[in-house]
Amino acid sequence: MPEKREQLLGRFLAVQGTFEALCRPLTAEEHRVQPIVEVSPPWWSVMHTSWFYARNILRELGEYLDEDRKYDVLLNSYYHALGPYLEQWIRGRLSEPTNGQAYAYRSSVQERVKRLISATGADNFPRLGFLMEIGVNHEEQHIELLLTEIKRIKGGNPVLQLRRPYAAAAESSDSRQPGAPVFLPFPGGSALFGNVEGGWCWDNELGIHHYQVRDFALMNRPVNNGEYLEFMEDGGYREAGLWLSSAYDLLLKKELLHAPLYWEKIDGEWWNWTLAGMKKLDPWEPVCHVNFYEAHAYASWKAQTDRRCTLVRLPTEHEWEYAARVSGVALEGNFLESGLFHPRASGGNRAELPEQLFGDVWEWTTSHYEPYPGYRAFPGGLCEYNSKFMNNQRVLRGGSCATPSDHLRVSYRNFWAPATQFQFTGFRLALDLD
Repeated sequence: MPEKREQLLGRFLAVQGTFEALCRPLTAEEHRVQPIVEVSPPWWSVMHTSWFYARNILRELGEYLDEDRKYDVLLNSYYHALGPYLEQWIRGRLSEPTNGQAYAYRSSVQERVKRLISATGADNFPRLGFLMEIGVNHEEQHIELLLTEIKRIKGGNPVLQLRRPYAAAAESSDSRQPGAPVFLPFPGGSALFGNVEGGWCWDNELGIHHYQVRDFALMNRPVNNGEYLEFMEDGGYREAGLWLSSAYDLLLKKELLHAPLYWEKIDGEWWNWTLAGMKKLDPWEPVCHVNFYEAHAYASWKAQTDRRCTLVRLPTEHEWEYAARVSGVALEGNFLESGLFHPRASGGNRAELPEQLFGDVWEWTTSHYEPYPGYRAFPGGLCEYNSKFMNNQRVLRGGSCATPSDHLRVSYRNFWAPATQFQFTGFRLALDLD
């Protein structure tokens, strides 16, 4: 038991430390900014991740205080079962709690969680371990979300000279031309899907189920900037026939979509805003910050303009998971720990295994986010964590350059609304073989 307590405490303090380290470069003013509805100001994320431990762990085990209760409405993100909450867009309008109060509250919760881990008896420790696993994974998700929020905040200033980079450019291997994409064939068949490997997982990765996959091929790497630029220069954003109707009505008709987020054309050349500042567009890096509609339109364009790819499309999430598991690709890649905070180009021209399945960019699939057969939501208020979003969302796979490396599994299912651009999102293509 002492060893388990030490491991649990160490993991909790490590993820708390990572989150706080990402906040340190921010100015007091940057803590307060909310540039779009989907992006919360950092002060709120500082408090919300702490309140999540308090509301779902400290409260259940009798350690919920008045200072927690006074923040219930303010820090409840979307859990109807936990009571009323403010609309997300209001967070950036609030002058209080101050940044100092936000960090003081975080320290208070952290100390109480530490005491709870040390004092919980053997009978209640398994329950504490389960709840802490959810809390730590929740904070890991917010670590990635925080980086995407910081990028949106810093990249939102229309005056280029006033944008302040978040981090120094980390060392990276020289970008190399990855060569033409190769479609790797995968014979179909019936296979198990979901958290087959076992261990803790989110409820949306269960139940484990059989699914019949047809013969297909998967692109050996994600689509890169140079390939996506060809789509743009061929008028891809102006050709209504390539786009889903919802995308055209929501975005294109209003001229809200014309390039990946953070791309800017300066003196006739494309540049890319990164957390290390402006960078000339690298044609070999995976295209990033594209939404599902853009990925779908590119696939449609490719099918119409390349006679070798007439059956090309986005993969389903079952195909993606099948390819990852059958290939035996190691769960390694360009994650948060690399310090790049930016996708990097393919390392070479390997054609026998899919590259960059993990890290760099989350990959859009064509699959709607729905429950698996036999799905059971987490009990209590946590039932809303995943299940309430199983409508009007698309599934993404594989993690990104902002994802903590120990947060992922082959079965991990991310999901966002199809118009989402501010996450580190890209895609690769699939091909029907029959």
